[in-house]
Amino acid sequence: MKTVWLGLSITSSWGNGHATNYRGVLAALVGRGHDVLFLERDVPWYAANRDFSAPFVHLYRSVDELERWADEVRDADLVVVGSFVPDGCDVAERVLATAEGVTAFWDIDTPVTAAKLARGDHEYLSPDLVPRFDLYLSFTGGPFLETIGAQRPVPFYCAADPRLYRPLDMPLRFELGYLGTYSDDRQPKVDELLLAPARSLPGRQFAVAGPQYPDGIDWPGNVERLDSLPPGEHPTFYAAQRFTLNVTRADMVTAGWSPSVRLFEAAACGVPVISDWWDGLDAFFEPGREILIAEDGEGVLRHLREGDRAVGQRARTRVLAEHTAGRRAAELERHVAEVRDRGRA
Repeated sequence: MKTVWLGLSITSSWGNGHATNYRGVLAALVGRGHDVLFLERDVPWYAANRDFSAPFVHLYRSVDELERWADEVRDADLVVVGSFVPDGCDVAERVLATAEGVTAFWDIDTPVTAAKLARGDHEYLSPDLVPRFDLYLSFTGGPFLETIGAQRPVPFYCAADPRLYRPLDMPLRFELGYLGTYSDDRQPKVDELLLAPARSLPGRQFAVAGPQYPDGIDWPGNVERLDSLPPGEHPTFYAAQRFTLNVTRADMVTAGWSPSVRLFEAAACGVPVISDWWDGLDAFFEPGREILIAEDGEGVLRHLREGDRAVGQRARTRVLAEHTAGRRAAELERHVAEVRDRGRA
């Protein structure tokens, strides 16, 4: 297939989980013999924090500049527009007016998108655009998927690239760590599930890595703060932890069935994950055997005392079987083939 992708960012992982998803899936597609072209809006905050380049990536400064690639969009077998693309509605209109192959919207933020649409916020997608795509590739599965209003909504979960995310033999530095961009709705859980246990165990080291944390947070002295880590440093960060924390945004908890890319990446590194609970989590990992669940700080402390580190290896086995970038590339091939078959019928 010839494929064209218009996404938030592939060149910078700063403050977003989109980049590693795009990198993994597109690399898998190339490995399977497909052509890819990725078009990314050139914006200052990503320009200052780039950690990836490839010959198939091109930057553009305005929607009008996309006309340079009109022939590629027209001739592609598949054109994918992603969530949170700047001027996304205008980009989508241009794609839908030009593309002659299969069109798809890859929503890596489905519950957030739904909440924005419900309050009339059309930052990157509008309700009338949703059913016009041949495919709606959704970050979220389960019952929520049927509320999207798309003509063909399919779960297209995040994925880990096992070439990068793998176990490393390193000394353990941290009892518990967390990797994630600051978010108002996540921070209370970070406070409860990591900072509170850190205060209870002053003799042990903890860590929080990620950008945009405000200055006013009261970090315990035994919590090491790291700014944004490029993906190449994620495996070493995970390998230094006895356990790692997964915390889910409020919209994703409400929707359920919304595993983050960091969840799969941490599990692929073989580190045991302690996570908050949301509906559908047990469809991805078996609680107690492949993932540890904690709803409060006491639950985290119990896992730190009693948790089985073999949980991490079992979770890695599950990810390698079901949640790799290669697996997603194969799923995408099937979805596109089904759309084509339906068109011929």
